[in-house]
Amino acid sequence: MTEDLKAVYSRAPGIFQKLEHEIDKVMVGQKVAIEQLLVAILAGGHALLESNPGLAKTLLVKTTASCMGLDYSRIQCTPDLMPADITGTTIIEEASGAKKFRFEPGPVFANIVLADEINRASPKTQSALLEAMQEKQVTVGNRTYALEKPFFILATQNPIEMEGTFPLPEAQLDRFLLKIFMEYPSQEEEMEILERYTKRSEPTVETVVSREEVIALQKLCRDIPVSDELKKAAVSLVLATRHWEGVQYGASPRASIGLGREYKARAFLEGRNYVSKEDLHVMAYPVLRHRIILGFEAERKGLTRDQVVGDILKSLSM
Repeated sequence: MTEDLKAVYSRAPGIFQKLEHEIDKVMVGQKVAIEQLLVAILAGGHALLESNPGLAKTLLVKTTASCMGLDYSRIQCTPDLMPADITGTTIIEEASGAKKFRFEPGPVFANIVLADEINRASPKTQSALLEAMQEKQVTVGNRTYALEKPFFILATQNPIEMEGTFPLPEAQLDRFLLKIFMEYPSQEEEMEILERYTKRSEPTVETVVSREEVIALQKLCRDIPVSDELKKAAVSLVLATRHWEGVQYGASPRASIGLGREYKARAFLEGRNYVSKEDLHVMAYPVLRHRIILGFEAERKGLTRDQVVGDILKSLSM
């Protein structure tokens, strides 16, 4: 470990505490969603946030970007949004009597890209994000442009108001490391929301960590050791989804990779240099819930994907 990484490692617990403290200035409750979002960023993966309207999905992403000192851009997805509106386009400029081509970058050229209501964009436009999500690059015409690290797509969608939307295909869902649910606040939390956001000045946050430190934290996260027993348990969990009763299609090897990265990130976020079974158990739900496709009969009976994950965990004695 280099001296720079050692310095960041020694500061990591304080950094995580300050991050959560700053986010809490703006967000009320949503502890699980905040933890899972930070875990996704530490693991270097994309996340899909889902909740009913008005539960501060966009605010959470924007606040996190501000606390981390990362470039932030927002794409409001609509049916008429075109791929070039996301990736950018090549324009012709005239200078000194000569014409030349110049690439104008789109909003995808940022560290954190919020794709707001992603399921309202057309399939063609949704597909424009695939290369960026997987390869961390964008191809326009015959030229390829690398995206600056770190790079995250944080997308939101509502489970209601499905008229006029385009559900994400399984191939694109699989590229999201986590699917994060946000729940309604409790009565006490909603009273606090009312108190904070009816004052003359709304809460603000300070930058806690730099872009370079975020990259260093991601590197350190990968170095956390994991026992062979826990690795086998993660793989067994993913394999079980492929032949579980009621499941039409199970999780891909991306899920195994995702679990391997996420349980390390959660342990690191909690200040531990080892991974526990609890980390695997907690992260199994957001990693697997969008990668399991239920059969018709299971859906008819009201079986949920989280119930399937819970049943598999019980059967494997995790």
